Amino acid sequence: MSKTASTPQVALVTGANTGIGEAVAKSLAANHGYHVIIGSRNLAAGQAVADTLTARGLKASAVHLDLADESSIQAAAKSIAAAHNDRLDVLVNNAGVLLGTGPAAAGLTERQRFERTFVPNLFGQVGVTEAMWPLLRKAAETGGSGNVPRIVFVSSRMGSLAHAKDPTTSFYHKDYRSYDCSKAALNMLALNYARMMEDLGGLVNVVCPGLVKTKLSGYIEGGDTVERGAEQIVQMATLAKGGPTKTFSDRNGDIEW
Repeated sequence: MSKTASTPQVALVTGANTGIGEAVAKSLAANHGYHVIIGSRNLAAGQAVADTLTARGLKASAVHLDLADESSIQAAAKSIAAAHNDRLDVLVNNAGVLLGTGPAAAGLTERQRFERTFVPNLFGQVGVTEAMWPLLRKAAETGGSGNVPRIVFVSSRMGSLAHAKDPTTSFYHKDYRSYDCSKAALNMLALNYARMMEDLGGLVNVVCPGLVKTKLSGYIEGGDTVERGAEQIVQMATLAKGGPTKTFSDRNGDIEW
């Protein structure tokens, strides 16, 4: 999409104070002229990212957003509505966790691991999307004839039922049950929101950023840069009216559900 000087597109990226989310926000602001809202649990860290963007003459702001705290989500929605005339063009549901066998998961029962994974990876995504829903729908009314709301859910091929059956995948023999299940559920959630956006021509897509060197992956050796991980997410966040919807993809193409 082209840059619009008077009324820039407004995009909220959750978990955008670091990693892939930060790379997505920077690309949307620098390469597409969007006003990016840095959603983060640590507001100071989010504001620091926003400040680096505004210092470059780009449009950015920060909002406190804790996916485990519904009051935080509702407050963020009210703040965004007040600042942007009840409108949000793009929501990138990026924030999430992966609790493997490291210190963050030490001493947890399997049920506790599932509970702590599903709160940010699914329940929080529902909370944020529902809170931003009226603002996204308003974007279709006020953004001009060529504008449609877009939602991108950041998932993983580890949530693919097809790949879960394939013993040749690199993660087949690794036990990430809570993460896998949360991402499979997130994929279904995205398809439901895609159905609910059909009346407006809204575009809802699911993206796997691939194996990327981030805190979530333990800065895994051989992982791609966050900029590479952000590429497909940005592509789906900047789709024009009539673009694809109900897709699950990475930068190499479609992924089997």
